[in-house]
Amino acid sequence: MADSRFVYVTYIRTTPEKLWQALIEPEFTRKYWVETWQDCTWQKGAPWKLMAPDGRAIAGGEVVEIDPPKRLVLTWQHNDHPELTPEGHSRMTYTLEPQGETVKLTVLHEMDKPESKLIAGVSTGWPKFLSSLKSMLETGESLEATRTWSKGK
Repeated sequence: MADSRFVYVTYIRTTPEKLWQALIEPEFTRKYWVETWQDCTWQKGAPWKLMAPDGRAIAGGEVVEIDPPKRLVLTWQHNDHPELTPEGHSRMTYTLEPQGETVKLTVLHEMDKPESKLIAGVSTGWPKFLSSLKSMLETGESLEATRTWSKGK
């Protein structure tokens, strides 16, 4: 299917509903994703933007599939680094599966392009931000390195 692929799986002690909120609602994403937030109506076909603290859209695409609080699929094109934009849109999927008192979160980010620079880039970012998300939901505090734009970039 995809020529370039990144997969990350983690287990978070929370509920699917709380994890879903943390993944899409601005008041949560700003805490663990370097003050960024997502601008979207969260409906199938809706435009989606990842917004920087200065108001720039640093990534964008559209909602391909949405089934709260189980699955979200977005197309994703990076706008902040000009060398990545020509690669076109990638596809990012969140899958949430209840596992007792935890939720298994799988993030799949893929692109139909061999050796994608975008996928290589997100492969270093996703683990940091998802670890911070896990810490925030389990302890109430995100990782210090992912709280502000200047530190997390």
